[in-house]
Amino acid sequence: MESMAFNRLILKLSGDVLKGTERSGIDFNKVGAIAAEIAEVHNKGLQIGIVIGGGNLFRGAEIAKFGYDRVIADNMGMLSTIINALAVQNAIENLGIDTRVMTAIRIVELAEPFIQRRAIRHLERRRVVIFAAGTGNPMFTTDSAAALRASQIGAEVILKGTKVDGVYDKDPLQFPEAMKFDELDYMQAINLNVGVMDMTAITFCSDNKIPIIVFDINRPGNLNRVVVGEDVGTLVKEVKS
Repeated sequence: MESMAFNRLILKLSGDVLKGTERSGIDFNKVGAIAAEIAEVHNKGLQIGIVIGGGNLFRGAEIAKFGYDRVIADNMGMLSTIINALAVQNAIENLGIDTRVMTAIRIVELAEPFIQRRAIRHLERRRVVIFAAGTGNPMFTTDSAAALRASQIGAEVILKGTKVDGVYDKDPLQFPEAMKFDELDYMQAINLNVGVMDMTAITFCSDNKIPIIVFDINRPGNLNRVVVGEDVGTLVKEVKS
């Protein structure tokens, strides 16, 4: 069996990744492709938790610009993460892998409420666990939810799957001359404001010494390359004294 760089991890997926080439919504072919990547690394023995955003359906901050109450807007965003989680759950289970969706808000007809010990038990029993509805609170991003769940389940790393192959000093999709970082420490990531995660999430990861790897989830095989320890994407970690 291949040597794994990690045993238990959180995979953070933005909702935008799930829409594929569509302007919004869910591209189910894309969901199936991501599920296949997840299944591949799960079958190597890894314990995988997933946190999914909802920006492909509703993004609270964007809805609020139309005059909606921010709490209501964020609640709509949290519900959209549950829709995404159910789509990913079904795609993974179609590949023969037991999966559980756990939500930060109670919606027991569709998913389990998040309970820390139950989540860890699911992982130990070789189930992929998808954490939906963010932290369950408005004003907090799903990046913050990923940091929180990583700490609660004892994950060794957060893998943030994005549309670009790492962290740059500016948007590489707009600026071809953008410079990629192979490695950053938490404070550099905060001071440079380069879009690794929001400041609350990065600070939480720093306080709890949870490394973050930002990589391109759209490139086939990249998730596997990360978990076997190849130099893929950008690593954000604690500075060694």
